[in-house]
Amino acid sequence: MKKKYLKLGLVVLWMIIIFMFSNQPADLSDENNKFVIYLLNHLGIDLSSLLGKWSDFLIRKAAHLTEYFILYVLLYNALNNEKLGKKTMITVLGIIFLYACSDEFHQSFVPGRGPAFRDVLIDTSGGLIAGIIIYIKNKIKINYGRRKIYE
Repeated sequence: MKKKYLKLGLVVLWMIIIFMFSNQPADLSDENNKFVIYLLNHLGIDLSSLLGKWSDFLIRKAAHLTEYFILYVLLYNALNNEKLGKKTMITVLGIIFLYACSDEFHQSFVPGRGPAFRDVLIDTSGGLIAGIIIYIKNKIKINYGRRKIYE
């Protein structure tokens, strides 16, 4: 039971982190993107020369995708019940979509930021990608387990 509360706590903590990122005014959010580009440059990945002005856009959207990818994994782990399987995956994706919608609504009150349905789609895509990876992983695990039994 303690493990279940820990998993739910991690979900809530991650949702708070997403909320805090969304609560940053546009200028502070832009500084975060510049910092990521700076770090990538030090790693030898010069996005600015490859993509020009698009590098900031790419970093911003990759952050959306990653935040909700992680949220999906945490939610799935917290809500997963082996009896429910696919229903859990669909439920979690629905929660991801609703949280992404609420996040964009919240941004309409943050200086310099605004809601964008495109971001809801990107956020939900991050969750969908996580769900597909989990589904494939589970299928491989089941098929590997069956092979082991019959060998």
